Formats: sequence, structure tokens, C-alpha cells
Amino acid sequence: MPLKKNVCHHIADLESLKNPGIDYCEECIKTGDTWLHLRVCQTCGKVHCCDSSPNRHAAKHYESTGHAVVIPAEKNAGAWAYCFVHQAMADVSHLK
Repeated sequence: MPLKKNVCHHIADLESLKNPGIDYCEECIKTGDTWLHLRVCQTCGKVHCCDSSPNRHAAKHYESTGHAVVIPAEKNAGAWAYCFVHQAMADVSHLK
């Protein structure tokens, strides 16, 4: 699915993707908790657990910082981005 012009501006404004290659939730590690899937904040590059994980650290990061867009941290999860502000998802396979 190509990125369309009517996609949320937070996602449309991405020029490249941040993915530090970290395979753990930075906050879960601090507390000894587990996670299901990982998300990378496209504003600061921090890695946190998804909403399907018990602690929902990616959503909490958005709520505390306003950093709107995340992508999956796992390599086999596809090339998509999610915007917390607009609850929008879009293909970002055209970005590196």
C-alpha cells in the first residue's frame, strides 16, 4: 500500500526511519517485566513494548512526551508506522 496524501501528517512527514536494533523494551528491563512486541519511537529512537504487552510502554511514552509515531522494532513485522494522535497506520516501506 503506497503512502497516500491524505495520510496523517505525522507519518507523511517521516523522511527516514529510526531503528536502533534494540531487541528489548527499555522500561521493562528496568522493572524485570516481559513484553510481547516492540515499537520504536520515530522522534527519539527509544524502544518500548506495544499495547498488547502488559505495561504498554510505547503508549505511555507517547502520553508523557507527545512523540506520536512508532514503527515495529522486529525485522519481520513489516514496514508500517502508527500514529497515536490520529490512530492511523500507514505503509512506510518506501523509507529506509
